[in-house]
Amino acid sequence: MPKAKIHKDFLQYLMGKTIYQNQSISYSTLLILFSFLSIFSLNAQVIKVEVVKTENGYQFLRGGQPYYVIGAGGETHLDVVKKIGGNSIRTWGVDNAQEILDNAQKNGLTVMLGFWVQHERHGFDYNNEEKVKKQLEHFKRVIDQFKNHPALLMWGIGNEVDLFYSNPKVWNAIQDIAKYAHQVDPNHPTSTVTAGLDSLEVDHIKQRAPDIDVYCVNTYGDIGNVPNNIYKYGWTGPYMITEWGPNGHWESPTTTWGAAIEQSSTEKSDVYFTRYKKYIEAYKNRCLGSYVFLWGQKQEYTLTWYGLFTKDQMQTEAIDALEIAWTSKNPTFATPTITSFTINNKKAIESPTMMANTTNFATAITPLNCYQLTNCDSSDKEITYKILRESSDKKAGGDVENEAEEVPTKFKVSKNGKVIFDAPNETGAYRLFVTIIYKEKVAYANCPFTVTPNPKRGNGKKVWLKKWEMGSFE
Repeated sequence: MPKAKIHKDFLQYLMGKTIYQNQSISYSTLLILFSFLSIFSLNAQVIKVEVVKTENGYQFLRGGQPYYVIGAGGETHLDVVKKIGGNSIRTWGVDNAQEILDNAQKNGLTVMLGFWVQHERHGFDYNNEEKVKKQLEHFKRVIDQFKNHPALLMWGIGNEVDLFYSNPKVWNAIQDIAKYAHQVDPNHPTSTVTAGLDSLEVDHIKQRAPDIDVYCVNTYGDIGNVPNNIYKYGWTGPYMITEWGPNGHWESPTTTWGAAIEQSSTEKSDVYFTRYKKYIEAYKNRCLGSYVFLWGQKQEYTLTWYGLFTKDQMQTEAIDALEIAWTSKNPTFATPTITSFTINNKKAIESPTMMANTTNFATAITPLNCYQLTNCDSSDKEITYKILRESSDKKAGGDVENEAEEVPTKFKVSKNGKVIFDAPNETGAYRLFVTIIYKEKVAYANCPFTVTPNPKRGNGKKVWLKKWEMGSFE
């Protein structure tokens, strides 16, 4: 008999016994009966997810039906995820997990619920058995609490715990969590996430964490090598790409003073579309899906490097590229683009330099991408500029960073996309940002530059300037 039918009949039976037949029943018996009902109710809600082997590889089955993950890493704007063809979201921790799961359910989405397993680089000692045990007990309670939620897709046990670590016992701790999940929850697979792909981590996970069902990789510029390397390194099961997007700041070209050069939003749009089609969707026989990064906004190296939304929660043009990739349909209205952005006719790769207190100019070429739409009026575009000091708070692994300081600057916009501005009066490293807004869609770019002393107007004040060694991020 279906579980939902059992629930209804049992309720009718209980009501008949206590009301219609006017028979007495003890309080303790009622508690037992209602607990019994609650169990049936939860089991009626849970949707079984499993990884199954096929003739060509692997796939998810959710509720008995094939399920390919088209996902976003983040917990906001769930309506937009659904609108552009997505079906799942990913979290990195369990804060507000109930609300996130409930909201996902309302929007027809599933959730890869992430467990923030502690990192050695943050001071956690995996030789401390007491602390490791406390962490395990915490995640046992989490699994018990959410294992029956209908929006749950799978458990994401640990994110990039291999970043700057030396103690492989972290994989034993992940195994203990995954083993418990399998013991009490037969309905959801387990996974763990590494920073990039390395043969040593594959070996560790195979040997130390055999209860991991799906290998998950966070990868950016190296995404094209993942499909072949994961075979090469010995992982024979299914995998997912759980963070992907533009080139990472650690793998980008730099200026002569070491500032990483960020791709414009237009360049990123091309990257999102191409990487999804070539390196994710094309390998769906073993790659069970992906979560694009970041479905939101954060300061990481710059204000704009990874976010698919702005700080003001507007959509960037890369979201249009995802919609086209995921649905094969064009967006319903145009988006702004930036095809060129220079300072004094120099691109970022040419390391623009100017003297303090001098007049300079920047040029931004900003056509609309009209997607063959008839209503495409470029006069509605809004263009803004600002100068920020080069960030002095750069970290690794997505750790929280402080935003860079904005330098008050007057800009005079002239014809043909040119803007006139005065260089800061303090020497050092800066970035000039340009933002194009069209009907709440945003394109952006930034160009790093340095300010040197001006012998005619004084040397200017010196500000902090350091060449960043990007090798430490690799």
